[in-house]
Amino acid sequence: PAAWQRPYLNVFKHFRVEEWKCSAREGDVAALTDAKLKGTVYRIRGSVPASNYLQLPRTGTQSLGLVGRYLYLLFRPMPHKHFLVHLDVATEDNRVVRVSFSTLFKEFKSTATWLQFPFLFGAAEGSVCDSVTRKARRDLLGAAPADARWTCLVLDLPSILSLYLSCQYSHLKGVKLCSNLLVKNLCTSDLVFDPGVTFSQARRADLACRGVAPMPREMAFPVPRGERWHDLYDYIRFPSEGSKLPYDSIQKSCPVPLAVSEEPQPVTLTKAVRDRLSLVHQITSPKAVSSPWRR
Repeated sequence: PAAWQRPYLNVFKHFRVEEWKCSAREGDVAALTDAKLKGTVYRIRGSVPASNYLQLPRTGTQSLGLVGRYLYLLFRPMPHKHFLVHLDVATEDNRVVRVSFSTLFKEFKSTATWLQFPFLFGAAEGSVCDSVTRKARRDLLGAAPADARWTCLVLDLPSILSLYLSCQYSHLKGVKLCSNLLVKNLCTSDLVFDPGVTFSQARRADLACRGVAPMPREMAFPVPRGERWHDLYDYIRFPSEGSKLPYDSIQKSCPVPLAVSEEPQPVTLTKAVRDRLSLVHQITSPKAVSSPWRR
C-alpha cells in the first residue's frame, strides 16, 4: 500500500508545498532562492514560533500517512535565533505522539503523548559513548551560533518511539516547522542515505551491502569540485548509532562520515530492501503519485 513512497519520498515536491493547497503557512514564511544551495528554500522567521510556521498537512484532521522509517530534514537554523520543530507521529495503538526539538528546550521532557528534545550545536567531547558533562552541555545550549550550517538531520522515528515510550511506530501524521529556520526539503525513506558519497563511490565501496545509499540527487546539497560534503555541511543522526544509551538531546555526535566509519558488522538484507537500493541508483526524480489523505 505504501509503494508510492519507495525508495524515498520527496515530501515538499509530492505535496506541492509551493501551491499551499496541502500545506499551511502562518506569519513570516517566504520562498526564496538560496545562493549556496542554488535552489528554492523556505524561510520561516519571527520572534514567536507558535505564530510563524509552515505546516503539513493543511489541517490537523488530515494525515500525511508517511510510513518511511527515517525522516530527513534539510535545514539551516538562523544565526543568533531559536527554532522549534514539531512532528506528530502515530503509533500502532492509534496514539498520536508529538516529537518536538528546539534550542528553547533546556532539558529532555517526556509524557505519554509528548517528547521534547533540546537541540544542541556542536559535539561535546566524548559524546559518542559518554554522557555530556554539565559544563559542556551548558556551552552547547542556546540560540544558533553565527556559523550555523546547512544540516541534514536524520530521525529514526520507530527507534525514538521504542526507546523513549516503548511503543511501535505506525506513520508520520504531520510536521510543523516553526521559526527561525531556512528549510530546503523533507524526505522519508526506509533507507539510510549518506550525503557524503557519490553514486560512483557507493558502487565502488559496495555500500548497498550495508543498507546504505547515496543521497538522491534532488535532495542533495551541492558540493563544489574538490570539496567534501562533510567539510561544508552538518550530518546529524538521531538516535545516534554506537551510543550505549539513548541521548536526551539532539546534537552532532560523530564527525566521521557514515560511509567510512568503523568496520561494520555483516548485514543481511531482504530482497525488498535490495530492490529499493537498486531503485535509488536508477531514479533521480520519482513520479509524484496522487494519493488520498490517510485518516
